[in-house]
Amino acid sequence: MIPWLRNREVEVKDLPSIHSLSFKSLQGKEHSMSEFKGKFILIVNVASKCGFTPQYADLQELHSKFGDKLAIIGFPCNQFANQEPGSAEEIETFCASNYGVSFLMAEKVDVMGDHQHTIYAWLTQKEKNGKDNNSVKWNFQKYLIDPDGRWVDVFYSITKPMSQKILKHLAS
Repeated sequence: MIPWLRNREVEVKDLPSIHSLSFKSLQGKEHSMSEFKGKFILIVNVASKCGFTPQYADLQELHSKFGDKLAIIGFPCNQFANQEPGSAEEIETFCASNYGVSFLMAEKVDVMGDHQHTIYAWLTQKEKNGKDNNSVKWNFQKYLIDPDGRWVDVFYSITKPMSQKILKHLAS
């Protein structure tokens, strides 16, 4: 085996899994990402006062159609033009009453910067996810994780949740 290739395999194999990370829901309940082993995971940074906010409806539709093989987790974030100023209760009420959201919503987090949530550090840093360095550009950026906890792809805000770019991964 080529020495540099062997070392690369060890690095990828030894990367922390997203399944080793955790987060709190809007209600304050601790969730381990390991709860979602065996399912695709779509992680989305969300906001209530954004031009992309209507994507909540598509996210709910995706959840309704593929909930048996896909976990959707919304991470409210107020880092883009202060478009998620609400409290946990306000966010939950807004999502339920306007879009019928029944998928899991995390507590409000930072998706970049000094206080970046550990899940977003994993999503955006190649040395953690083994796949890609990227940055969160705006609200409703989506990350797809496969059933084994591997980073699949990032989809920017303009990609709608029901897009073929996302659905093609769930069709199998």
